[in-house]
Amino acid sequence: MKIKCLATIWLVTLISVLGLASAPPRNSSAAVPTARNSAQAESMRIEGEKRFRTNCGRCHAAPHKFPPRMMATIVRHMRVRATITDEDMRLVLFYMTQ
Repeated sequence: MKIKCLATIWLVTLISVLGLASAPPRNSSAAVPTARNSAQAESMRIEGEKRFRTNCGRCHAAPHKFPPRMMATIVRHMRVRATITDEDMRLVLFYMTQ
């Protein structure tokens, strides 16, 4: 009886893990914003750098480049800790991924 119970728990856990692994990725609220032209991209990068220095530069130097998906996760996590606005988060993310 005990073996059947453990086997059932193991099977349910395995199915859950496999189901999560094969699920399509959800849209992230920290999607990297896109610029329509090079002038807009440059102004967003400059504004993102200013906001990075204001909000993040107190504790961090600009990190090395990470893939955009990883950077989005890092920025989203730090947004909660640093209590920055959604707009600040998007501009910092744009700056960090350019």
